[in-house]
Amino acid sequence: MHKGVLKMRQKMTPQTNIFNTMARSKIAKELQHISEILDENPEMLDHIYQDLTVKGRSDTGRDGMTAEQVLRAVVLKQQRNLSYEELAFHLEDSHAFRSFARLNMGQYPCASVLQENIKAVSESTWQEIHNILINYAASRKIEKGRKIKMDATVVATNIHEPSDSTLLVDGVRLITRLLNQGHRFSPCPAYTFSDHTRVMKKRLKTILNIRKEEVRACAYRDMIHYARRVCLYAEEAVSVLSVFAGATCEDTLGSKGLAMKIEKAAHLLKRVIDQTDRRIFKKESVPASEKVISFFESHSDIIVKNNRETEYGHKVFFVAGTSHLILDCMIEEENPADSTKFMPLLERQESLYRRMPRQVSVDGGFASGDNLKKARGAGVKDIAFSKRRGLKVLDMVKSNWVYKKLRNFRAGIEANISTLKRAYGLSRCNWTGWEGFKQYVWSSVISYNLLVMARLTMKGA
Repeated sequence: MHKGVLKMRQKMTPQTNIFNTMARSKIAKELQHISEILDENPEMLDHIYQDLTVKGRSDTGRDGMTAEQVLRAVVLKQQRNLSYEELAFHLEDSHAFRSFARLNMGQYPCASVLQENIKAVSESTWQEIHNILINYAASRKIEKGRKIKMDATVVATNIHEPSDSTLLVDGVRLITRLLNQGHRFSPCPAYTFSDHTRVMKKRLKTILNIRKEEVRACAYRDMIHYARRVCLYAEEAVSVLSVFAGATCEDTLGSKGLAMKIEKAAHLLKRVIDQTDRRIFKKESVPASEKVISFFESHSDIIVKNNRETEYGHKVFFVAGTSHLILDCMIEEENPADSTKFMPLLERQESLYRRMPRQVSVDGGFASGDNLKKARGAGVKDIAFSKRRGLKVLDMVKSNWVYKKLRNFRAGIEANISTLKRAYGLSRCNWTGWEGFKQYVWSSVISYNLLVMARLTMKGA
C-alpha cells in the first residue's frame, strides 16, 4: 500500500477551465486587466512557489493551492478588504472571483486553507513582486519615476487603547490561560496556580468608575499584588514544563513551546507591574521606549505626531509617482524623524530605476539644509519641501512657479494614502506579529498598484 499520495504543488493552473469566463461588470473588467498583468509577469510565481514549498512542509496528502491561485486570492482579499471567511465565501459564490483566482471545478478552499497559504508568503517575496511590477510599469511607460512625492503615515496594529490597569488584566488573563493549557498534557505537570482573573476585572471596574484617588490607588495595589502572584505561578510552571517528559513526543515538545510562551508573557507582565508602580505610586514619567502597550502585539510603537492623538502601530513611508503608483514603501520600527529617511528613500529609488529622480516633492517634515545639499549632490534637479523651514525657494527649485507646481503635486499622495487606508485596510493591520505586519502592508500596496495599473491600461485601450 502507498503511504501517501505525492503532493503536486504547482506554480499555476495547468489548463484554465472553459467555464471560467469573466463577467461584464466594471469590477470584473478590472479583474480581467489585472489578470492580464499577472499573466505577463509569470516570474512573480517563482518567489511564491519557493515560500509554499520550503523545506519542512509535508510532501504527501492532497494537492495544495497553486502559487498562482495564492497570489490571485491575496489580490482579491486586499482589494475588497475581506476577512478570510468572506474571501472563502466569495470564492465559492462569485463566478467572477472564481474565474480570476483560476480555481478548478470542485475546488473550494476554506478560510483556514486560505490563511495558511497566504501567510506563507514572506515579506521578501512581496518586495520582489513589487519590484517586478514597478519594472513592468516602467517598461510599459506607465511610470518613469522621474517625478516623485513622499510622505509618511502610521498604520495601526490590532490592539486596544492601552492603560496600566487594562494591561495588568490582559497579562493575568493571558498567563492564566496558558497555565490551564499545561494541564492538558499527559501526565499532568506538577505545578499549581489560582485563577485571579475575576478579582482583576473587579478592580479594573473600580479604577474606571471611581474618581477618588485613594480608592483607585488601593485598587492598583491589589492588582499589582495579584499580578505578582501570577508571575510566581508562571516561574514555577516554566521550571516544571522546561524539563517535562510527556507520555508522547507531542506532549513533550508542546510543553517546551508552552514554557517559552509563559516565560515571555511573564517577562512582559513584570515590565507592566514596574511601569504601573513608577507611574501611579512614584509619579514618574515612563519613556515611550520603555513602555509595554500590548501582550499580543508587543512590537507596536507609540507614535505622537505634531501633538495630535497618540497612535499605536508603525510608521510607514510611501513614495508615489505621477501615475499614482506606490513606487516604494519603507516600514520602520520606533518613531524615526521624517528627515532621517529622506536620503534612504531617494537611494532606494536610485536602486530601483538605476538613476535619481529629476524632481522630488515632500512634506515639510523631511526638510533640512543637509537633505537639500545631499539630494542636489546626488543629481536631483528640483526638491520642493511643502514647508520651507528657513530654506529659500530658489535654493530648492529653479523658479517660484516650479515650487508651486511641485507643492501642489505632493498633495496627491495624501489621496493615495487615504485610498490605501479606506479601501485596502491600511488603517489597521489585523495580521499578527512584526512579520505579519510587514506582509500585510506590502500585500495591500501590491494589490493597490495592480488596480491602478489595470485602470490606466483600460483608459489607454
